[in-house]
Amino acid sequence: MTRDAAYWLDKLRKLDIPRPVRIMNVCGGHERSISVAGLRGALPGNIELVPGPGCPVCICPEEDVYEAIQLALNEDITLVAFGDMLRVPVNVPRREPQSLEQARAAGADIRPIASPGEAVHIARSNPARQVIFFAAGFETTTAPVASMLAEGAPENLLVLLSGRLTWPAVAMLLDSGSPGFDCLIAPGHVSTVMGPEEWEFVVTRHGIPAAIAGFRADTLLAAMYSVLHQLFSGKPALENCYPEVVRPGGNKTARRQLAEVMMVGDANWRGIGVIPESGFSLQPGYAAHDARMVFPSYADNSRKRVGEMPPGCDCASVVLGKIYPNECRLYGRACTPRKPIGPCMVSDEGACRIWWSSGYRDNQWEAVHAKRSAG
Repeated sequence: MTRDAAYWLDKLRKLDIPRPVRIMNVCGGHERSISVAGLRGALPGNIELVPGPGCPVCICPEEDVYEAIQLALNEDITLVAFGDMLRVPVNVPRREPQSLEQARAAGADIRPIASPGEAVHIARSNPARQVIFFAAGFETTTAPVASMLAEGAPENLLVLLSGRLTWPAVAMLLDSGSPGFDCLIAPGHVSTVMGPEEWEFVVTRHGIPAAIAGFRADTLLAAMYSVLHQLFSGKPALENCYPEVVRPGGNKTARRQLAEVMMVGDANWRGIGVIPESGFSLQPGYAAHDARMVFPSYADNSRKRVGEMPPGCDCASVVLGKIYPNECRLYGRACTPRKPIGPCMVSDEGACRIWWSSGYRDNQWEAVHAKRSAG
C-alpha cells in the first residue's frame, strides 16, 4: 500500500529526535521539491535539510565555460548547450563576453537545447557546418550523450564534454572527516541510471544512514524517516524509497554505453578543486567527435585555480553544504536570478536560484558572520 506525504510527515513528527540532525540531499531536483513543498517548515525544528553538490551547472569548471565561449567566438561553428549553461558567468574583463549568452549577443552562433536529440537534429539540418555540443552534466545527462555517440552521431557533430559523476563529491566530503551531515538522501535519477549500489559506500565505509528518494513529497519524507530511524536505532543501511524506477544494477544499456563511449578520470569542480575519478572524457575511439581533438585548444590553465568563483561569491560553500544559500554575502543583494553573479543563482538546479524562487529573500550573512565571530 502506497503511503502519502501526510502519513510520513506524521511518522516523522512522532520520532524521538533527541538532538539536531543534518540531512543532506545531493540532487537539485530534490532541493527544488523540498523548497516548493515547504518541507523545511513542516518538519520538527531539530531536523536540518542541507542542499549539497546536486547542481552540475554550478560545478562546471570555469575553464570549460571559457573554452566554449572562445570556440564560439573564434571558430566558424555552431555551439549548442543546455539552456542553463548560457548564463553561467566567467571571470574576464567587462569588455569581453562573460557568458555564452553575451557571446551570442556579440555575434557567435550559440543555441540553447534541451536534449542531445536536438543537437543531432541541428547537425543533420546543417551538414556542411561543424556543430559543437557543450555537454555539461551529471550521469543522468551524460548517459544520453554517450547513447547519442554509441548509436551513430552525424560526422559534423562534436562534443565538448564536461560530465561529472555525483558520488565522488560525497566521498570527498566524507573522507574529509567533517562532512557536515549525519544522514544522506541519495539522488533518484542518478541511481536509476547507475544503480543504487553506487551509494553503499556511504553506509559500509562511513556508517552514515542513507536512502534513495524520488521527487514527490511522499518519497522524500519516506527517505527522511528512513535515515532518521536508521540513525537512532544504530542500524545504518541503504534503503531504496524510489523502487518504482530504481532497480538493482541500474539501467544496463545506459551503463554499457557509458563504458563504451566514456572513460573516467580525475576532474576539476568549480570552486572545489580536483576530485579523483569524478569526470567523464571520451574514449580514444570517439576522438573524431571530440571537440578538444578537432579544434585548437582554447584552454586557459590559469583558470584551473581552486576557488575560481567571482569575487565575494560563496557558491562553493553552498555546493558543499557548508552554508545555506542565503548565508552568502551576495545573495539577494548583488546576486539575483535577473543578474546572477555566481553559478548557483543561474541554474534551476542551483540551491540559490531555488531558494530565491521559493521565497527565501532575507540575506542572513551579517547575522551568521557576527555569530561566528562572537563564538
